[in-house]
Amino acid sequence: MQKASARHLESVGIADIAAQSTDIKLLVLDIDGTIAGQSNIITEPVKQAISTVQAQGVKVVIATGRMYRSALRFHQEINSTLPLIAYQGAWIQDPVSQTMHRHLPVSREIAEQLLDYFEQPELRSLLSVHFYINDQLYVREVTVETQIYAERSGIIPIPVGDLRQVLSNEPTKILALCDDTDIIDNLLGSLASQYTPAELYLTKSVATFFEATNPFANKGTAVRYIAEEQLGLQSHNVMTIGDNFNDVEMFNYAGISVAMGNAPLQVQAIANWIAPNVEENGVAVAIETLLL
Repeated sequence: MQKASARHLESVGIADIAAQSTDIKLLVLDIDGTIAGQSNIITEPVKQAISTVQAQGVKVVIATGRMYRSALRFHQEINSTLPLIAYQGAWIQDPVSQTMHRHLPVSREIAEQLLDYFEQPELRSLLSVHFYINDQLYVREVTVETQIYAERSGIIPIPVGDLRQVLSNEPTKILALCDDTDIIDNLLGSLASQYTPAELYLTKSVATFFEATNPFANKGTAVRYIAEEQLGLQSHNVMTIGDNFNDVEMFNYAGISVAMGNAPLQVQAIANWIAPNVEENGVAVAIETLLL
């Protein structure tokens, strides 16, 4: 069933969505653009709101496109007791027991096909291509875009020249970066016409990131796994908060979905409610308004 927009819900009264919030037992949070803004940290108001809702018995889980090792500090900072969802849901691991609940990589064949596509003469010099293998970042070379990405992520990229030489192991995720958002949009459109959803999951986590994962790996299937398989919950017990296209699948699964004010309008239109933007502590406002 298509969800009403947040603005429509405001017009009929927030009491409707607040009433549904009494069923929420699991809160799912994206990182970048959601709990972490330009500062790359979780602010005190957001941390306090998360802590308060946890004290009321609501479980909290991170669901991010980031590498596992890059997302781990956020998972620890919010004191989550659940497995961490990384790589758009392709990697689900419990940081305490180290149990790997899910790892769904991209096949070597498709990884090679994507690399061939990225290395076409008209694209090669425009794209920074990232292969994520065994929670390490491999690149052809360290570009300016890669360096900025690595500094925010807190990881060290490994330059290898020809990325084909690391494909003895299948990549968890493939990322192409470009400051020109039109190039990323064209890339997404072109490859979406070449691969069906049963072959490859394609998305954008920010406007300059094209991302590809296993077709069964997205935040929606990952959140379903945590809710139903780990906690014995149903979709109406779940609230999700995110800010971009890679959050759409978990929005569609959850009983309550919240888009950040900084989310693209197409993403906001899918959500039940729109929070203030990340720099205005929108997650704290959403938790206080809908759950507390």
